[in-house]
Amino acid sequence: MTIALDATYSLGESLSGVGLYSREILLGLAAMHPETRFDFYYRPHRYLRARAEPLPAHVRRRLLAGPLGPRGAALFHGLNQRLPEVNAERSVATFHDLFVLSGEYSTPEFRQRFAAQARDAAARATALIAVSEFTRQQVIRLLGAAPEKVWVVHHGTRRLPCANAAAAREKIVLNVGAIQKRKNIARLVAAFEAVDSAWRLVLVGSEGYGAEEIRARIASSPARERIRMTGYVAPEELAGWYARAMIFAFPSLDEGFGMPVLEAMANGIPVLTSNRSALPEVAGDAARLVDPENSEELTEALYALTARAEVREELAQRGVLRAHGFTWEKAVRETWNIYGRVLR
Repeated sequence: MTIALDATYSLGESLSGVGLYSREILLGLAAMHPETRFDFYYRPHRYLRARAEPLPAHVRRRLLAGPLGPRGAALFHGLNQRLPEVNAERSVATFHDLFVLSGEYSTPEFRQRFAAQARDAAARATALIAVSEFTRQQVIRLLGAAPEKVWVVHHGTRRLPCANAAAAREKIVLNVGAIQKRKNIARLVAAFEAVDSAWRLVLVGSEGYGAEEIRARIASSPARERIRMTGYVAPEELAGWYARAMIFAFPSLDEGFGMPVLEAMANGIPVLTSNRSALPEVAGDAARLVDPENSEELTEALYALTARAEVREELAQRGVLRAHGFTWEKAVRETWNIYGRVLR
């Protein structure tokens, strides 16, 4: 039996959430099931780069282009909300989020292309995987998928390189994710202006939709000298920021899951995040939840965390326990079980 997967987004060092998910699922399945033949498919713009990637002996590298689809596979898994033109008889598609359809967080051109791919995948796939119950409900409501066809498989927590365990925590409010409108950075900056001047705000991530407006807001902030935008950083440097920060603030407006929340929890940082989209599902009772569009509530919550060490300590302890419940091994097992249902 051959299982085929779209491995296009698993390449490179600067991986997004989809890239991290792809790599963990691909390599996890290959490691857990050495008895199975896997075909990793790459779209043309990544295929040549993929040839330099070492693969296990029972994994083959394939080109995914037009009619060169996974014809001989028992099942094809599209890891990023799309399926190839020529598909296997049975298929699975993973949906990470649908914020492109539910809000003004991207260009009209991207929205149109994304919507067409997502609707096509939802209609043609034998089964669908959503990374949260929130995303599952969106797939059902916005794409018309049958509820019994959509399964939830949560992400795991990424294992980052070990930072200096002896490093002292600093008065840093950390945010990790793309600098874009959807992440609600402008309101976070406004809330940060109200905290004690001994604190710094560090924004880690590459720039996305709406970044120019966010840059302008930071430039006009009275706290601009205490705000740092690092751009994308390597995992080793990211681990260092997680080791140094005292608070993790992630007041995003819309998330299909929210990997950085779990990463912060796993690294012992108290988390402040939104009470909407998938974030309450991920954070549970281990974070301070706020209405991300209520600037006063966000400001009060951030100020309270900076002022009360005992609250930070309690949230940090809850967060570590919460993060332990989300593993990539569990995600791989649940994904394999869905393959079994589809093939039966």
